[in-house]
Amino acid sequence: MSTVLYISAHPMQGEASYSTAVGNQFIQSYREANPNDEVIYLDLFQMDIPRIDADVLSAWGKLGSGTAFDQLSSSEQHKVSRLTELVDQFVAADKYVFVNPVWNFSYPPVLKDYIDAICVAGKTFKYVAGVGPVGQLTEKKALHIQASGSVLSPGSAYADFEMSHRHLDTIMKFLGVPSFDAIFVEGMAATADQAPAIKDKAAQEARTLALTF
Repeated sequence: MSTVLYISAHPMQGEASYSTAVGNQFIQSYREANPNDEVIYLDLFQMDIPRIDADVLSAWGKLGSGTAFDQLSSSEQHKVSRLTELVDQFVAADKYVFVNPVWNFSYPPVLKDYIDAICVAGKTFKYVAGVGPVGQLTEKKALHIQASGSVLSPGSAYADFEMSHRHLDTIMKFLGVPSFDAIFVEGMAATADQAPAIKDKAAQEARTLALTF
């Protein structure tokens, strides 16, 4: 049995969101193909994801110098504990599905907060003398479902502007994830008359990929 983290970074759900609609098609087909797997749904907009701020940096510094956890302020304790919960949950999972829209060529800020929470030395990567950082998630696999009004996927005229999938791809490689698929739902604003067909095509791609993910 595998554990899948379905990581949603869209403030709207259902058919109001192209990325969410396609993501729903994927996870429905995945559940049908893998009835014994556990799917954990993470709605990043509804979660407590501490941003790396002065409290967090201060707490890490204190802990690194030998200060006991119970000597931290209540705010520091909460934020550090929550960040640890998030990265431990990520490490424990076997597969990841990231679902998000593109906002101004990148993803919603809440996804960056989550990425910062899971990129932790000693947990998801480690430093090796003479080598540098080495990813630890070498037996995982991931999928990115991304929607954008313009066509931004690799090979398109605006591919160099796109900072969402390219950054997430970099992060997955950094963490050692060897398999990272992508489904791009794109061009709905540029060709509004084709929007339903674009969504249907992506949904079919999602249903097909779900059978082998």
